[in-house]
Formats: sequence, C-alpha cells, structure tokens
Amino acid sequence: MASIIIALGSNSRQAVHIEWASQRLATLFADVRMSRKLWTHDVKGSGRMYMNRLMKATTSLGAEEINTLLKQLEKEAQRTHDEVTIDLDLMQYDSEQYHPKDWPRPYIQQLIPDIL
Repeated sequence: MASIIIALGSNSRQAVHIEWASQRLATLFADVRMSRKLWTHDVKGSGRMYMNRLMKATTSLGAEEINTLLKQLEKEAQRTHDEVTIDLDLMQYDSEQYHPKDWPRPYIQQLIPDIL
C-alpha cells in the first residue's frame, strides 16, 4: 500500500464542496486522516477566498490512477477555470512529492502537522 497526501481547495461554496470532496475521498482510500479546514487568500491575487484541507491516506492505486480519479471528481463537481468548486491535487505518493511550488506555501506548512 502506498501512502498519499492530497490537497483540497475550493473558492465556490467552499464549505459545501470541501465537505463533499472529503466524504468522497474517504470512501475511496484507506486509513484516511483529514486536516482541519483553513481559509486562505487566492495565491494568484484575485481577492477570492479559498478553503483548504489536506488528506493523508493509503491506497493500492498508482499515482496516475489517482490523478485520473481526482480529475474525474473535479469534473463531477463542475469545476471551471474561474469557479473552482473543488481542486484536488496529489501532493505526495510514498516518497515522491508533486507540485513543488505548493509545498512552501503557508497553508500547506500549517496543515501538514495535522495529518502527520
């Protein structure tokens, strides 16, 4: 089983979409641990507020399969470029980290201790 970390974010009906995604992900993976939810400003400077959360879990799926699954969930939530109903990013698969620009962001650094 591989250990994974997934980042969740939303800028539209944030609490509803983060909860929806959290529940869906909890049914798809094992040994799930969720961080608290954290409000942040859009890192691109749009002025929109995001709700963020991290999830740690285990899975027998490969990284590509997980990424495909996450994109399917985003599509199911009707995510668009402007309306980010849910953003789901595989941040780590075992020891391999993805999205290197995101790891130093304050919200990631604040939420990581919640799930480790």
